[in-house]
Amino acid sequence: MNNITIYDVAREAGVSMATVSRVVNGNPNVKPSTRKKVSEAIERLGYRPNAVARGLASKKTTTVGVIIPDISSVFFAELARGIEDIATMYNYNIILSNSDQNKEKELHLLNTMLGKQVDGIVFMGGSITEEHVEEFKKSPVPIVLAATIEKNHEIPSVNIDYEQAAYEAVHFLIENGHKEIGFVSGPIEEPSNNDLKLAGYRRALEEANISFNEDYIFNGDYTHEAGLEAVQEFKEKGFKPTAIFAATDEMALGVIHGAQDEGLHIPDDLEVVGFDNTRLAVIVRPQLSTVVQPTYDIGAVAMRLLTKYMNKEKVEDHIVVLPHRIEFRQSTK
Repeated sequence: MNNITIYDVAREAGVSMATVSRVVNGNPNVKPSTRKKVSEAIERLGYRPNAVARGLASKKTTTVGVIIPDISSVFFAELARGIEDIATMYNYNIILSNSDQNKEKELHLLNTMLGKQVDGIVFMGGSITEEHVEEFKKSPVPIVLAATIEKNHEIPSVNIDYEQAAYEAVHFLIENGHKEIGFVSGPIEEPSNNDLKLAGYRRALEEANISFNEDYIFNGDYTHEAGLEAVQEFKEKGFKPTAIFAATDEMALGVIHGAQDEGLHIPDDLEVVGFDNTRLAVIVRPQLSTVVQPTYDIGAVAMRLLTKYMNKEKVEDHIVVLPHRIEFRQSTK
């Protein structure tokens, strides 16, 4: 444990603690020779200024809390990277916490972050309930949602148009001649992924006069295993899809592998479209056709939006919708 204090540095450099504080905080009113002496003492002793103590003096810890469902998910890892890079650019440190998409844990983490005196929070989660919104509104610091839908648009957020993106993916499969199209969705209670992606799936079917069938929907949990299970469940129900749209790349990979285990050839026997365009899409063979959600950019824009709120800058639009597209690779014809 590094227990070197500002007092030790002052004694080592032969200056007052106020002088050390001025050097550490970049105050220009210090003679160059004194600054050099203090810097050398800091280097020698390995002193690390205490951010919380500095925060007490300046009322700013320059720390941002980031609440993320699961850092081991490739999608959220890319999002976190975008947040981190912009935070660094604006000299903010990050406290990162995993919520496991559990409401109690999300709300507990929110209060823990506020207790740590963060200056703002970027929140990523599945289902934003009335209770979440109430807590967000009570927060003394600004909160921005990233890749997370809050249906009344009261809380600032950065997303893509999930409904339209899903519609385009399914419309493409219909144009390719498919009528038996399965949808491997995320947990049913989550609006961003489900209400909206499911609505896009239904709209594409209705437009093509293809009847909607509950049996063609599999509710997964975003994982590779869920994709494998979907293939098995469709098989048990006697449903033989010729195309499957999956709500995440990871589930799409599971679908591809599950189908290959059954001896099916992708894309000849089954076409698959994923969602997110994480790096998994190019790791799998055949490479995955997928909706490009600009993951890194969503994180970066959310963090930039948060800096505007933290610095009381003018915000033109608190709901940001970034563009998406579909990247066609080898899992479709």
